[in-house]
Amino acid sequence: MRTSKTPSLRRRQLLAGVSALAAAPLAGLPAGRRKFYSAFVPGSIGVKAGQALAIELAGRHGFESVQPFPRDLERDGVENHLRALAAAGLRWAAAGLAVDFRGDDGRFEQGLAALHSDAAVLQRAGATRVGTWLPPASERLTYLQNFRRTSARLREVAEILGEHGLRLGLEYVGTKRNWTRSRYAFVHTMAEAKELIAEIGSPNVGLVLDSWHWWTARESGGDIAALSASEIVAADLNDAPAGIERDDQYDNQRELPLATGVIPVKEFLAALVEAGFDGPIRAEPFSKRLSAMDDEDASRLTGQAMREALALVG
Repeated sequence: MRTSKTPSLRRRQLLAGVSALAAAPLAGLPAGRRKFYSAFVPGSIGVKAGQALAIELAGRHGFESVQPFPRDLERDGVENHLRALAAAGLRWAAAGLAVDFRGDDGRFEQGLAALHSDAAVLQRAGATRVGTWLPPASERLTYLQNFRRTSARLREVAEILGEHGLRLGLEYVGTKRNWTRSRYAFVHTMAEAKELIAEIGSPNVGLVLDSWHWWTARESGGDIAALSASEIVAADLNDAPAGIERDDQYDNQRELPLATGVIPVKEFLAALVEAGFDGPIRAEPFSKRLSAMDDEDASRLTGQAMREALALVG
């Protein structure tokens, strides 16, 4: 990996183009409307794609951003992917966090060591956001023990990311079957996630808001609208299967946005608009139907669903 801290002129030009995309309002949207942008995250819809193919699929199927993969960026050359990104008219969505902060100390320390290089690559590429999810329960740790350990570990993660201009988003899991299946429940609501973020105490840490977990946690649009834009790092957009009570839903059996109308998608999106959220939003349906499709069809159907959903708020 190159260690020079001075980017080449070409990289500066490419980054300037990407930054302009990120800063400019999306074309055709009136002032005060949607600032967030659809994100292509292949793993969320069962598509197996590295960085190059992800950029191609995102551009071809009408997405507005694409997940960055730091290992691919480093291996293939950041500038090569920046050129492809600019040619496709895309920006970066949120990267995933490759640090296991939920398990034993050894794995956490290993992940933390690797995070330095991943964060440096993401910074060179112009990415600014990273997201992960919080475990909603534990067999071994009480709520307080889990709270203390998780906040301490994520504080270390946030410090490394912050050194490279990256924000960290935390997604709470509101599905009742998930937070009741182990001995000790942990963070599974927006209010609890905000308490954890306050305990972490790092200015670059915020929320990942998922319509699924927002709905299963029985929260309202007002809960989202009361947030500031700086408190929201990324968002997920999903619908739920019909005919199943909210508390009986299975987390890994969801639907694409607007597929059933069970989750009030428009209320969720309108609240994000009111909060001023200006980051990436992806579909994460965990759909067996999508996973069984080829990459093109799964990407096409997801892109169509996202466009129809986002059209509800301009």
